[in-house]
Amino acid sequence: MPDRIRRIALVTPPYHSGVVETAGSWPNVAFVYIAGALRAAGFDPIIYDAMTMNHDLDQIATHLAEIGPDVVLTTSYTSSYPKAAQLLRLVKEALPGVVTGIGGVHAHFMYDEVLRLDGDAVDFVLRGEGERTAVELMRCLDAGDDPAKVTGIAYNVAGTPFATPSRPFIHNLDDMPAAWDLVDWDIYTFYPMPETNLAIVSSSRGCDQACSFCSQQVFWQRTWRARSAEDFVSELEMLRDKFGVGVAMLSDETPTLDGQRWERILDLLIERDVGMHLLMETRVDDVLRDEAIMGKYKRAGIEHIYVGVERTDQATLDMFKKNTEVAMGKRAIELINSHDMISETSLVLGLPGDTPADIKATFDLAVHYDPDLAFFLTIAPWPYADMYPDLEPYIVSRDYEDYNLVAPVVKPEAMTTDELMKMVIDCYRNFYMGKLKRVPTMSKSKRDYFMITMKLLMDNSYLKQHMGGLGNMPAEVDELLAKYVR
Repeated sequence: MPDRIRRIALVTPPYHSGVVETAGSWPNVAFVYIAGALRAAGFDPIIYDAMTMNHDLDQIATHLAEIGPDVVLTTSYTSSYPKAAQLLRLVKEALPGVVTGIGGVHAHFMYDEVLRLDGDAVDFVLRGEGERTAVELMRCLDAGDDPAKVTGIAYNVAGTPFATPSRPFIHNLDDMPAAWDLVDWDIYTFYPMPETNLAIVSSSRGCDQACSFCSQQVFWQRTWRARSAEDFVSELEMLRDKFGVGVAMLSDETPTLDGQRWERILDLLIERDVGMHLLMETRVDDVLRDEAIMGKYKRAGIEHIYVGVERTDQATLDMFKKNTEVAMGKRAIELINSHDMISETSLVLGLPGDTPADIKATFDLAVHYDPDLAFFLTIAPWPYADMYPDLEPYIVSRDYEDYNLVAPVVKPEAMTTDELMKMVIDCYRNFYMGKLKRVPTMSKSKRDYFMITMKLLMDNSYLKQHMGGLGNMPAEVDELLAKYVR
């Protein structure tokens, strides 16, 4: 370990997966806030987004040798964990004596497994929110003190994993320094709007729902905290004026949970003429609640809304503990579409009881719902989700890199995984082919957005690189792409 702790590199693992990267590339917002907290405490943080820069392990080793960090911290969700462990193992080889740490939802829950299997690469697991934990741990190490005094971490003691007490959640989210100036803005772009920089921002943290397949409500212990409307909108203005950000994606699970606060955000965006394109996720019931103010969404700059329909049969929604009714999903999408905003949803396929008929019925109703964009995702058995015990007997891959919502990890009783994958690809192909027939009737903004997304799905996504893609498309697709995509 170095004599003093000063330079801390926050590094993303070189992992790529799924259809999510079809949309663009964006900064790691957690790193922005952790770096801000570290710098405010007197340390020298550096953000190195190796993933977005498409650096391989050799390039990462070279770059880190140039940086010369005393500590390397990374993060992971479940499917990126193997690459995160590989990254830290490389760091240990390339930089003798360096301290390593990992945070994120997977390490938070699976710290015992992480430390047992990869304790040679991982010195510390930072559990929960990282800002205050990272500062306290760095101060402890810098002083040569006992890490057992630091709340919210786990590490090996004589080869056995040991966890300190959990750290309480941060109460005041307005009082959080952010190191936006450490972001390499040139590498972040939203592909449907490539002329401007893309940021990912956070107006709230947490989720008070109980969805059985999801990790977020478990991670946040069904709590929710929010920044003030004024503080959040001021940050957007700063990002626009100082860093040329024209598109921002909200990382919040439920930004609209507090309806009064959310409407205040919309009013401020309109009054201050922020002029930024905003992309967001919310719940269908919040969209229905806001039916009377959906016009404000559009005037405030909301361009794209994702709502998690998940399934189109009530029995599965109830099993997922979505606390919504099937008809609500269709109505929410209709509202979004009626205000000329991009509507997006996802459908979860490949449950143990799914049959080809079930998947066909889900697809047919997805078409009936008529979102602009639909993603057909295979169920991922997060080992810490409430639903895991029900899925565990049907798991056919223990390779966490497959837990990306694309590769079949759970085998339905009535289907092979190959049959499931074929049906998933067919859902994509048939949905988007159906949409293509309606391109000439779309508004110009929706048409341009859709055609760029369609081209990206065909050319650049994980579906093509790893699953054979959407297959051969008719000549008319190429003709439409040539006409509408420049």
